[in-house]
Amino acid sequence: MELKTSGVKVYGPAHDGNIPGVDVSLNKDDLVSFGGTNAAVLDVGGHTVGHIAFHFPQEKTAFVGDSLFALGCGRMFEGTPSQFWGSLQRLRSLPDDTTIYCAHEYTESNAKFAMSVEPKNAELVKRVEEIKAKRARGEPTVPSMMGIEKLTNPFLRGDISDEIRQNVGALDSDDDAQVFAKVRKGKDNFRG
Repeated sequence: MELKTSGVKVYGPAHDGNIPGVDVSLNKDDLVSFGGTNAAVLDVGGHTVGHIAFHFPQEKTAFVGDSLFALGCGRMFEGTPSQFWGSLQRLRSLPDDTTIYCAHEYTESNAKFAMSVEPKNAELVKRVEEIKAKRARGEPTVPSMMGIEKLTNPFLRGDISDEIRQNVGALDSDDDAQVFAKVRKGKDNFRG
């Protein structure tokens, strides 16, 4: 609210009335001009009902907030598994060379969980070693690239990895949203 006194406009989701001071309400597929370029607004509800992300296609960049993290995703506070899974699929459809800026540096913790559900994923094993080395040098692990998230993030892989499905107790009859819910519950209860 302090920024509003100096003329700053606050942009936020139209479908989330919990954010005070929003001047410009945004919906999915809106275009927002920012710094001489345009961002497409993506509906990434699930962490919260009205969560949005900004995709800058020309810059090959996306700001995803708490919807997706390096090797993880946000907790499901208000959304449903179906809603959140749809949001993650939308993000997964971004080009591999998209730089993903998330809201938090949780990568090291997320890596431990990812290894618990997909330890035979060679790309994940390699990435975890790179993460450990970066953190040992005090370097950040975000942003990340969508291509590597597609190969290593368990929240984007429940529909394509039999290993993840088995390790979270998914049934053959579970749809992809139900598998996502089991992955999310597994992370919520993970103490590794």
